[in-house]
Amino acid sequence: MLDNFYSSGVAPCFSILLNRHKIMKYFSSNIVFKNTWEQVTGAFWQKYPNPTSKHVISEDTISRKVEENKLVSTRILSKTNRMPRWGNYVFGNNARHVYIVEETVVDPIKKVMTSYTRNIGYTRFMVLEEKCVYKASSENKDWTVVEKEAWINSNMYGFSRPLQAFGLERYKTNILKSNRGLQYVIDRLYPTTEKSNVDILPTEMSKMKNTAKTKAAKMAAKAGMCQ
Repeated sequence: MLDNFYSSGVAPCFSILLNRHKIMKYFSSNIVFKNTWEQVTGAFWQKYPNPTSKHVISEDTISRKVEENKLVSTRILSKTNRMPRWGNYVFGNNARHVYIVEETVVDPIKKVMTSYTRNIGYTRFMVLEEKCVYKASSENKDWTVVEKEAWINSNMYGFSRPLQAFGLERYKTNILKSNRGLQYVIDRLYPTTEKSNVDILPTEMSKMKNTAKTKAAKMAAKAGMCQ
């Protein structure tokens, strides 16, 4: 049954395999959540809304079934979509909204959850397909590693390469927000006294910036005194 699911042409992974011969942008990343697989995957289904996902307008579950002891789900997400300024001239003001299909397979026995997402609107402009695998970390069984892969493609004649580059940079920015948003939900559902690695990052960056500003101010003051 799952073979039919993957080969039906519905799952994004099938589209990726078909388009592998095309020139496209590819990006991969890993992040470790210091939470159990059950906690991370439990938070996944309650990820919206959160402070970093204000661009997500709605989510609707259109299919959910159990096949071969695996939970197979399909959801449709509606998101706002910031385009380059010239994009509004090509697609109109409605180009600010795009629909995303998200298909997820959960294997509770092996403790592996795999999600596939892709946009189903404005595909001529750009197609972004993402695969995420959630599984227990080999470093610590009580942690969860999320392996993300993304393929960005555009068939717009004359603009495909710059659009792919634009899509890649946007994706890199969005996955940081996505990771923080998921950690936010995890922390609310399963509060702990220890700060998460995702929460610590912006705090440390802020400290570094403040330290740099302080040093720069002191150097400027000394320079003024020497004149």
